[in-house]
Formats: sequence, C-alpha cells, structure tokens
Amino acid sequence: MFVGNLNYETTQQDLETLFAGVGAISEVFLPTDRATGRPRGFAFVEFTDAATVLLAIEKLDGAELQGRTIRVSEARARAARSPDVPFEPSPWGDDRPGRGGAGKPKGSRRGLRARKRGF
Repeated sequence: MFVGNLNYETTQQDLETLFAGVGAISEVFLPTDRATGRPRGFAFVEFTDAATVLLAIEKLDGAELQGRTIRVSEARARAARSPDVPFEPSPWGDDRPGRGGAGKPKGSRRGLRARKRGF
C-alpha cells in the first residue's frame, strides 16, 4: 500500500510501529532522494495478508504521524512517462535519442558569412 504526506524525519521503524497495530507487516520501503539522501515523503508498506490492506486504509487514512496527516491508499503501478518531445530519428543516421537531429549538419553552417569562393 502507499503511504503519503510523511514527515521527512519519519523512519522505517516509525512506520513499522504504526502499521503493526493493524496486522503483520512483510516489508516497509521508504525511498530516499538520490541527491540529498533524505526520505522523499512517502513509503510503501506490504502486509502478509491482502485483507489487512483494506483494514489499514480504513483505520489509518487521515491519521496523524509526527505532526502530519498521512494518506494511506492502495499502491498503483506508475503511469508510463512520455517524453516532452517525441523521438524522431535523425535524417543523418544518428538514431539515438538526444543525439543529432538538431537541424542541418555542422558543415553546412561553416562559411555562412565567408566570402564566396569560385571554382
């Protein structure tokens, strides 16, 4: 299940203590921020029995933990992310995302203002 709106000082032990009153816990996952190492303000709690999830949602959704009202709900799969700009392969053969395709090849820009050369 998903537990949101957590205080950044909330530990895994705090969550285990809170949810142990509802039923047997199999796992508590408290993700941390890569840059700061601090918890991200949400967690996932897994119970050994699926029926316990509904009971935990009913009892603890809206409860207060360390001065914050927590949100407890069923965890859902993350929606697929769509890139801001759709990927289009480069006409110059560089088909990796984020590479090439920024316009004309560099050679066509060289000498744009240079003097004309006659051959």
